[in-house]
Amino acid sequence: MSGTFVGMPKFPVAARAALGDAQLRHNLAHATATIRAKRQRLVDEVNANCDWEALRLAGAGVKESALRSLDEHLVRLEETLTANGATVHWARDAAEANAIVATVARRHGVDEVVKVKSMVTQEIGLNEALAAEGIAAWETDLAELIVQLGDDLPSHILVPAIHRNRAEIREIFLAEMGRAGRPAPAGLTDEPRVLAAAARAHLREKFLRAKVAVSGANFAVAETGTLVVVESEGNGRMCLTLPEVLVSVVGIEKVVSTWDQLDPMLRLLPRSSTGERMNPYTSTWSGVTPGDGPQEVHVVLLDNGRTNALADEVGRQALRCIRCSACLNVCPVYERVGGHAYGSVYPGPIGAILNPLLKGVGQDKQTDSLPYASSLCGACFEVCPVRIDIPSVLVDLRAQVVDAHRGGVPSAEALAFKGAAVALSDARKLGLGERLAGPGLRLARRAGVIPGLSRWASARDLPPGPRESFRAWWKRTDGGRDE
Repeated sequence: MSGTFVGMPKFPVAARAALGDAQLRHNLAHATATIRAKRQRLVDEVNANCDWEALRLAGAGVKESALRSLDEHLVRLEETLTANGATVHWARDAAEANAIVATVARRHGVDEVVKVKSMVTQEIGLNEALAAEGIAAWETDLAELIVQLGDDLPSHILVPAIHRNRAEIREIFLAEMGRAGRPAPAGLTDEPRVLAAAARAHLREKFLRAKVAVSGANFAVAETGTLVVVESEGNGRMCLTLPEVLVSVVGIEKVVSTWDQLDPMLRLLPRSSTGERMNPYTSTWSGVTPGDGPQEVHVVLLDNGRTNALADEVGRQALRCIRCSACLNVCPVYERVGGHAYGSVYPGPIGAILNPLLKGVGQDKQTDSLPYASSLCGACFEVCPVRIDIPSVLVDLRAQVVDAHRGGVPSAEALAFKGAAVALSDARKLGLGERLAGPGLRLARRAGVIPGLSRWASARDLPPGPRESFRAWWKRTDGGRDE
C-alpha cells in the first residue's frame, strides 16, 4: 500500500526540495506540455463550430444551480437511488465513510476489494482504513497501480504517476508486481504497450476473483438516481460490472439536478482532462438490475468539510470542480514542483483552495501555506471548464489565514508591519527613521549582515543607503525650487 500525506512539511519547504530534482522537473514539463497541447486542439475545434466560452458558462451554471439547492437535490437523489434498489448511507466525515465501507466488506467475508480510480476515497484514506481491518484495496487504474506498487503518493488528479517516467515504471513492475499478485514477465521492456499489457495481465486475475468493488462517481443525477464514472482504460467498467457488491463513495457536491444537465459536463470534462472529444468509457448505473451487474449496491454520500466550504461565500465555487486537472497542467508553480509538494491528494491550484476550504484554516501550518502556493497569474481560471475563479479564492483564503492567527504570538512579518504602522503614523518618528535609514543601510552593506533579514538578503541585492532623506532634500532645496 502507498503512504499517506500525513505529516508533510509546509509548501515552501516541500517545494524547495522538489525544485532540486531535475528528473522530476523534466517529467512534469514533458507531460503537462503534452496534455496542454491536446486540450487546446480540442478547444479550438469547439470554437470552430460553436463557442467554448458558452459551454463553460453552461457547465458553471449547472454546478452552481445544483449547489444553491443542494439540500433538495440530495434528498431527491436518496429517494431515486433507494427506489432503484440501492442502499444509501450518509457520512459526516472520513471515519464514518471508511467504517461503512469496511462493514460492507466484512459482512461479505472478503479480504480484498478492487477499486475504480477515486479522488474521494484517497481523500478519506480508505485504503489505509481497510488495510487496518485486514482488507487489501487494489487500485485498478494504471497510474494508480504504479503509485500503489511503488509505495508512492499520487501527484496529479488525472495522472497520479505523472512524476514517473517509463523506465522507472518498468523497475517498479519488475520489483513489486510479484508481491501483489501475478508477476511482471521477465523480459519486460519500457515500451508503453508492453507495460500496459503487463498491468492488464496482473489486474485480470483480481477482476475475475473480486467479490466487492469500490468506486467514486464523477456525477450523480438526482432526477434519475444515476451515478456516472468516466475513464479511459476500461478498468472502471470491469469494477462496476463484474463484482457481486458495489460500494460507491460520492462527495455531496457531485450532484446535478437532471439527466439533461449531464450534456455540457460530458463535453467539458474529457476535453479539459485528457484532450479527447469524449471518454472511451462512460459508465452509468442506477441501483440494482436483477441478473445484470452487482446485485448489492451501496452509495455513501460524503460531507467531510463540504458543507463548511459551501458556507464560504467566496470559496464555495470550488465545489463546482469536476476534477479535470486543467488548472494543474497550466500552472507554472505545479509544473516546477509537482503534486507532492502540496501535501494532499488534491494538488495544484484547485488543491491550494480546496484543502483549506475542506479542513479550515488556522488548523495546521501545512494547510495554511497552500493559499500562498501560487503566483496569481490567472491561467488556472482561464482554462477551468466550470469557471472557478481560483485566484480570487486564493486571495480571500490568504486573508482568512492571516485573520486566523491574530491574537497569538506575532510572526516576524506581523511585527514588521506593526513597526511600520507606528513609524508611518507619526511624522517625527518617520523623520527619525529616514535619518537612520541611510547610515544603517550603508553599514549593513559593508558588514554583509542584515539582522533578522539574512534569508531575505541571501537572494536579493540590498539597495545602497541614500546620502540624504527626502525631507532633508525638500528642506534644503525649498521644495525643489532651488535646483
